[in-house]
Amino acid sequence: MTTTTDVARIADRLDALPFTRRHARVLGGSGLGWALDAMDVGLISFVIAALAAQWQLAPTEASWIASAGFAGMAIGASLGGLLADRFGRRHVFALTLLVYGLATGASALVGGLAALLVLRFVVGLGLGAELPVASTYVSEFAPARMRGRLIVILEAFWAVGWTAAAVIGYLVVPTSADGWRWAFALGAIPAVYALIVRWGLPESPRWLASRGRDAEASAIVRDFEAAAGRVSLSPAPAIEERAGQVQRTRVRDLWAPRLRARTAALWVLWFCVNFSYYGAFIWIPTILVSQGYDLVRSFGFTLVITLAQLPGYAVAAWLIEAWGRRATLAAFLAGSAVAAVFFGTASGEAAVIAAGMALSFFNLGAWGALYAATPETYPTPLRATGSGWAAGVGRIASIVAPLSVPPLLGLGGAPLLFIVFAAFFAVAVVAALFLREQRGRALAER
Repeated sequence: MTTTTDVARIADRLDALPFTRRHARVLGGSGLGWALDAMDVGLISFVIAALAAQWQLAPTEASWIASAGFAGMAIGASLGGLLADRFGRRHVFALTLLVYGLATGASALVGGLAALLVLRFVVGLGLGAELPVASTYVSEFAPARMRGRLIVILEAFWAVGWTAAAVIGYLVVPTSADGWRWAFALGAIPAVYALIVRWGLPESPRWLASRGRDAEASAIVRDFEAAAGRVSLSPAPAIEERAGQVQRTRVRDLWAPRLRARTAALWVLWFCVNFSYYGAFIWIPTILVSQGYDLVRSFGFTLVITLAQLPGYAVAAWLIEAWGRRATLAAFLAGSAVAAVFFGTASGEAAVIAAGMALSFFNLGAWGALYAATPETYPTPLRATGSGWAAGVGRIASIVAPLSVPPLLGLGGAPLLFIVFAAFFAVAVVAALFLREQRGRALAER
């Protein structure tokens, strides 16, 4: 059987490593898939704005295009985490990319709303499963002293993908009646390359050790040690792996007495941040169009606002190891709340862009800190499951948020809408204070 000592030895060797080209390969390969996810999610905000005019969609019908994808993401996130804890991180990566890549390509061929809704749901299954698995995967390779920073850098690939979506939205979608089809086609092509890259990545040694596959785990760690110019002094395990007594993954274990407060705080955080983020950013192009800006101009504003995500991630990546997870997350969420109020009440181009950039800066910095803190909350046998279910609960909010925007706009316009978003950010600030601080600490293995 696998002992706590065997698992801890693998973990200690990983935490003792410097950052190597092997880490860069894991981070880059995972980040590429992350960016492609963001590009797909970002593209839908521009597609909705175009299809609302081309297909003469009612606001509720347009909101269902976004919500169908998020419904798939809610299910995908929950199942993806369970599958990754059962069958391994790498294999789930490949499966999720295949699912969402094929469905995104097929979306370019649809002729009506019903078919698009079905395909967006399937796309969501793949996207939802990948994100929590990717953050879990990278966190299990990252040395403890830099783990938070590397996860924020991983999350920064989201800004790269969303910026790519904004560029495609600005340059491709408005060019013709079929511009949105070309956008979906472009969203599918890179997934093929990402799938190839992912097959070349190693499995998580922490997961392998937790499943009794010590020889495989040790061999992967030795590759990382060799890349760092180190010779392992740890004896190689026997080729025959230890038999099973492997902890079974059960969702109810997330609510064990020692974990229930952390799980509750994470679920509240994920719900509130998803509601405000997707409610705002999916609808920003459409809201700008409704305020009198033409399609090209509103897409241009969105592109500028999106660029502010990158410095938000950069600052969060530095603060998360300087201040810690809780303080960084709470600070960026508070900044998001203030920026949301200013955006909702902004008038004039300069004010709209400035407030939007502030919202983008703080909100995406908060996402980076949240993704860093989430996998650290749970031990290895539950890490992907815990991350996946937190993300799944968040996706429920991302389903509700786009549907809530039209009635809120009808009741009080943009000011009321963004005050509601600010209130959700404020609740998230409180929830962040209940997280366990993990800065510089080793990941729990049991």
